[in-house]
Order: sequence, then structure tokens, then C-alpha cells
Amino acid sequence: MDTPVAESGAATAVAPDRLRITEIFLSLQGEARDAGWPTVFVRLTGCPLRCTYCDTAYAFHGGEWRDIDAILDQVAGHGVRHVCVTGGEPLAQKRCIGLLRRLCDAGYVVSLETSGAIDIAAVDPRVSRVLDIKTPGSGEEARNLWSNLPLLTAHDQVKFVICSRADYDWARGVVAEHALHERCDVLFSPSKSEVGARELADWIVGDRLPVRFQMQLHKILWNDEPGR
Repeated sequence: MDTPVAESGAATAVAPDRLRITEIFLSLQGEARDAGWPTVFVRLTGCPLRCTYCDTAYAFHGGEWRDIDAILDQVAGHGVRHVCVTGGEPLAQKRCIGLLRRLCDAGYVVSLETSGAIDIAAVDPRVSRVLDIKTPGSGEEARNLWSNLPLLTAHDQVKFVICSRADYDWARGVVAEHALHERCDVLFSPSKSEVGARELADWIVGDRLPVRFQMQLHKILWNDEPGR
């Protein structure tokens, strides 16, 4: 995190609003409600979780400090309406809240991909919060911040990555216990190489589960190439 810059003979000055950014790029949104839309992805650096199926470990470290004004300029240069702030875990950087607000103020359709391990209460209500509830198969079930669930609205989305039949049964129970399908869209995705897409689809259909099956479009189109 930035620290105040001390100046001789003057009051301590606060460094400008900056975030550590791994990459900013244009692609198609590959999942959730806005799948298929040309979208600018702003990927923040860092994540306190280590999920077994993580496909963005390259965003755990490194990155470059960027002023929020410079981030908005780069986003505007791509000329599309949808913006997704992702990571890593974007909310691990506190100034992410300000970035989200600025993007909304600029008129973008904004979504936030978050692990569900950090409080979402301060996120601008104009943002669609895509909350990833961690299944036992993720290895990070204990990090779920259950107090986030009552904050969800119809504008938000909940995602479960399913690694096994046991994960599916667990996720089905969470959906029922918290009536998540009555709060927002609920999405079930198969963990690549662990659960077959057709297998998961058959479970959902067989149980008449009130959730949306999804696959990651970007992995189908580009074989999960970095930066796409």
C-alpha cells in the first residue's frame, strides 16, 4: 500500500490515488450475466486466497502502480461500455472502491469479480457484484464471509465453481439454506478437468435446481490464453 510522503518544512502529503494493476485488456466477457459482451477487464494485483482451481496465479504478485485517472483513460481508449474489475481479489486493495465509483460515474456498465472473502458493503450499488462462494473443493471454504449474503440484491450474482459431486451437493444446500435464487442470479460452473460440463448440467436438470449453468466462454474460444 502507498504510504504518506513526508516533505521537509511542510505538512505530510498523501500520495495520489493509485492501484497496483496486473493488466488492462479488451476481450469478450466469458461468464456471468454479461457473457458475450465486449468488455474491458481491469485486473488488480494480489489475492489473499489460494484456490485449487485458480487460473490467474500470475496476478498474485508484481503489477504496476497506476493512478486512477490513468486507468480510466486507458479504459476509455478501448471504446466499449462494459467494464469488469477483477483480480486476484480486487477488494484486497482498498482504493478499488474508489475506482468502481469513478467507473460508474463515467457511465460504464460495471461488474466486480470478488472471492466473497472480503466485505462488499462499501461497493457502489451501481456495480454488479459477482460473488464467488468457495466450495470445499476450492480449499478455501473457511474464507467465505457469510455476512455478505444478506447484502446481495437482484443486481448482483453468485457463482459456485463445482469440483465434484460433493461440491455440487454442498452448493445446492447453500442455495436452499440462504434462498440465494430469490436474491439474485446463481451460477454453477464446472471446474475444468474435475467435473464434466455435461455431468454438471445433468445434475442441475435432474434436480430442477433454480440456478444457471455456465461455462467459461473465453476458455472455449481462446483455450484460456493469458491476457485474453
